[in-house]
Amino acid sequence: MSIFLNQDSKIIVQGITGGEGTKHTARMLAAGSNVVGGVNARKAGQTVSHKDADGNDVELPVWGSVGEAMEASGANVSVAFVPPAFSKDAAIEAIDAGIGLLVIITEGIPAQDAAEIWAYATEKGNKTRIIGPNCPGIISPGQSLAGIIPANITEAGPIGLVSKSGTLTYQMMYELRDFGFTTCIGIGGDPIIGTTHIDALEAFENDPDTKAIVMIGEIGGDAEERAAEYIKEHVTKPVVGYIAGFTAPEGKTMGHAGAIVSGSSGTAAAKAEALEAAGVKVGKTPTQTAEYMQEIMKSL
Repeated sequence: MSIFLNQDSKIIVQGITGGEGTKHTARMLAAGSNVVGGVNARKAGQTVSHKDADGNDVELPVWGSVGEAMEASGANVSVAFVPPAFSKDAAIEAIDAGIGLLVIITEGIPAQDAAEIWAYATEKGNKTRIIGPNCPGIISPGQSLAGIIPANITEAGPIGLVSKSGTLTYQMMYELRDFGFTTCIGIGGDPIIGTTHIDALEAFENDPDTKAIVMIGEIGGDAEERAAEYIKEHVTKPVVGYIAGFTAPEGKTMGHAGAIVSGSSGTAAAKAEALEAAGVKVGKTPTQTAEYMQEIMKSL
């Protein structure tokens, strides 16, 4: 099994005709994803040429709206490669159409826009699960990819992975490739995101094929502390963790929008302490974290 995304998912790409949309549509198709078309209001009625996972030529239709795409194709997942200035409108369009999963890849979306997207989804009854923004997306290896995660660095297996960091998602997938993953989710590092660590932990806990969980966080905010409380109360499966930013100099503004540290709150040490108090083994490096998971998998 997997969470949120599987081989039956039908994917559309908002921004399919742009540079990033074109490149990553090709990569999603090569990974075996069932991409059924895309959306660009100015190019509705056209098609775009790609190859599927077997190398066969495919012509993907371009629709004028997410609603049209869903009605015509039965799509239930949208991946948005839309510039920051237009991302809020694209997200609201997808939410209005009732898409089941919306993956917002775009970096640089203003925090107020992200807040309004989340509030709008809530107002509409949370029928649309949002992953992102500023994230690499989600992959269920061997089944489907929705986003920009490299599909050739790991296989299917019993580990679940949720991460704030894109590149650390990839590193952990590679380091644990001998065991494999049910699903890997990059939730994004912005202050306001859709799917949280806790959302993913709950889904992995409820997935019978996920036997253990890796959680990657980073300095700033209190998401990892809240996840630690959730793990303590609700998660029965073994969890290992890593917090990016152990070596971050005190008082230094870091690059990620979410990496804002106030006093001792939000530091890597405070987050690691909270996780360890919940029974999570926290590595000092990504490699050490992977080694902790390797030990757990060998014992299961």
